[in-house]
Parts: sequence; structure tokens; C-alpha cells
Amino acid sequence: MVFRLLRWLVVLVLAFVAGSLLWVAAYRFVNPPFTFTMLADSMSGHRITNGWMSLDGMDPDMARAAIAGEDARFCSHHGFDWKGIASAAYHNAQGGRIRGGSTISQQTAKNAFLWQGGGYVRKAGEAWFTMLIEAIWGKRRIMEVYLNLAETGIGTYGANAGAIRYFNHDASSLTPKEAARIAAVLPLPKKREAVDPRGFVRRHGNALARYVGVVRRAGLDACLKK
Repeated sequence: MVFRLLRWLVVLVLAFVAGSLLWVAAYRFVNPPFTFTMLADSMSGHRITNGWMSLDGMDPDMARAAIAGEDARFCSHHGFDWKGIASAAYHNAQGGRIRGGSTISQQTAKNAFLWQGGGYVRKAGEAWFTMLIEAIWGKRRIMEVYLNLAETGIGTYGANAGAIRYFNHDASSLTPKEAARIAAVLPLPKKREAVDPRGFVRRHGNALARYVGVVRRAGLDACLKK
């Protein structure tokens, strides 16, 4: 009985590994048609808006704003920013506004293959898929998928859909301030708006608009260049 259970466990593990490898490899070339977050939003009655735009077609300042706001070491880490995780843990232990330690790679893995929320199973899956996309996709594809799947408002997914929603034009020509405002919405897209932002969103967006130039001059987006 024990041997049979172990055999089935090995079969399940091998099937998961093989299936996840094929899934990630497919998304290297095929744009994800939906996510579990989109499905949950749709089941809640929200209309889903997602206009996919390639990284080549998107204004470079959008990726720079995302790097400035979400993951300054995106081009130098291999999926996990251990310094950032330690810094966030220390900051959170001091109290005040909770700060996350997830990289853009981790967020992309979660958005593309998993569901929202915590739990050890989801966290383990996020780590696994993060390692796979870093190995199979590379940084440009990770950023492209991130900027197209990240929620930028209730029922709105991707920077392009966010640009149309907030600024009435697509993401091919964003000003640094517009890109920064979209990036400022990313951590809490269901509670923040990029149009006429107030409080923290306004301050954070203004800061990110200044940091966009820093990212460009410091070459923090170098891994995105062909």
C-alpha cells in the first residue's frame, strides 16, 4: 500500500514538472489568453479589458516606471531579490505601511500561472514558476508579460489597457508622468486610480516620474534592450 502511494506521488510530481515546463515554454512564444485573476474578476461580474501590446510597441518609460516602483534590481537578480526581501521584512517589523518584497519576476509568475492570495502552496508554486520563467523566457519576455497581465484597475489588465482607461490613448506614447501613475496603481489596482490621484498615490506617482529618468541614466533597464 505504501509503495503504491509513493509510486503515485512520484508520477504526480513528474507530471507536474513536465506539464509546468511545457506550459512555461508555450508562453515563451504564445501570449497568455487569460489568468485566474481575470477569471475571478469575470465571475464577480466585472467586464475584462486587456489590450495586449508588445514590449517593442510600448513606450520604454512604462518599463522604467515599473522597475522604479516595483523592482529596482530587476536586471541584476535571477528572480529573487534577497536584499529587497530582507529590507521589506525589516521595514514591516518596524510597523507602518506594509512593504512587499516580491520581484517583477515573482509577480509575473503569479499572474500568469497562479492565483492571488497567500498560502504555502501558492508561494511554493510562485517560486517554482519564477525559476522556470527566468530560465526559459529571459528578462524581456518577463517584462512584456508583466506589463500586459498586471492589473491596472478593476477589470483592467495591462499597461496598454490602463493607458486607454486613464489617458484615452494607448501605451505606445506615454509621458513619464503617465507611466509613473500607472506604475503607482500596480500594488493596489482595485483601490487606486491613475486619474487625478490623491494622497499616497499622488506622491508615489510624482516620485516615480522623477525616478524614470534615473532608471534610464543608470542603465537599470539595460536587460530590456536588444
